[in-house]
Amino acid sequence: MKNYHYIVVLFLSLTVLSCSDAVVVYSPIAVDDSVDADPISGLFKKQVLIEDYTGTWCGNCARVAYAIEKTKEQSDRVVSVAIHNGNDPYNFEDIGPLQNLISPNSELALPQSRLNRTTTWTFPEVNNVQQVLNLTSNNCGLGLALDSEVSASNINLNVNVKFAQNYSNLRLVVYVLENHLIYRQTNYSNFYGGVNPIPAFEHNHVLRASLTNLLGDALQNTNYNQTVTTNFSIPIPSNVSNAENISFVAFVVEENNNVLNVRAAETNENQTFQENP
Repeated sequence: MKNYHYIVVLFLSLTVLSCSDAVVVYSPIAVDDSVDADPISGLFKKQVLIEDYTGTWCGNCARVAYAIEKTKEQSDRVVSVAIHNGNDPYNFEDIGPLQNLISPNSELALPQSRLNRTTTWTFPEVNNVQQVLNLTSNNCGLGLALDSEVSASNINLNVNVKFAQNYSNLRLVVYVLENHLIYRQTNYSNFYGGVNPIPAFEHNHVLRASLTNLLGDALQNTNYNQTVTTNFSIPIPSNVSNAENISFVAFVVEENNNVLNVRAAETNENQTFQENP
């Protein structure tokens, strides 16, 4: 499927009296952001977000974890977040707004996997890796770049969003994650050798805190050629066991909660925009 967005392009339409009096006019053109589209200068690489609602007690969740590993083997444009729920050492207590988004008026049955927040990853996930990859592209109208600094007790994070199109009603979501958490994982699948439970499973990209509203904080000045920077300076969340294993995910959502683009960053990383030359 081909999706089309609009990018603002610059051209000269009128010259009055002299070249120095040229009038600049902006006009939109259709842009292909499908997975196989050629890169367009000035646009940004488009990554995909997997929000994996999971639990160490959930035997079918190991299947999804394995599928995520397979997608990341095929593409470096896949960003994943593990949102633990239930009787779990990594339970994310503030899950309410997300639960209401994906499972309103009912209990959250696990596993649940959402692509770009609003699309269900089709079961069995490991057979539908291409569904995830199809949401990546060489072309997106906005890009993100993160600058992170983590000390023994504090996080300083700048999230930069640059626009190659005009947007409105956008929101920013920023997560703090923790990696390399070792704890048993119940496993009803044949993956990971079919061992149940897996005694020392490595849990990565585990959601520890959201620095914004879970459904996003409003972004202003989201027009062509603008760069918006949001700064965060906070103590390291108390549920983080090792500050060296912190990482970050930031993404921009539309009014309907669909993710337009996402970026992950490690501790003490200074990123540039993934902009097409």
